[in-house]
Amino acid sequence: MEIIGMGSEIIECLRIRRMIERHGEFFLLRVYTMDEIEDCQQRRQSTELFAARWAAKEAVYRSIGTPWRRGLAWTDVEIRYSSEGEPHVQLRGMAKELSERRGVQTIRLTTAFCRAYATATSLALGGGAKPSIPPSETD
Repeated sequence: MEIIGMGSEIIECLRIRRMIERHGEFFLLRVYTMDEIEDCQQRRQSTELFAARWAAKEAVYRSIGTPWRRGLAWTDVEIRYSSEGEPHVQLRGMAKELSERRGVQTIRLTTAFCRAYATATSLALGGGAKPSIPPSETD
């Protein structure tokens, strides 16, 4: 498999906690899917898990060749965790279209967090075919 792109992000967990406190459900529903919200809220370290998912979404967008911008929805990237704790990426909408145009076949993701910070790194992989559009055309 060919590496098409790589992205990473680190964020302060306190920033996410303040966004949740300040904007509540409006913020949560704009950034996270219902499954993500329910999963995070059922856990002890919910703020850190919300922050890790935020970082993961940013990292995924970077790995498929575009930073988040208007026209893209945060909820077009959904982060799910297996029972073993391995993160998986589900793309929808414009995020899925962009990744397909770039020739992305799979996205590998890792996340980590502590009380202060959450981080994520994403690797977009393809089958060796050239992307149909160069990265500079969507940035």
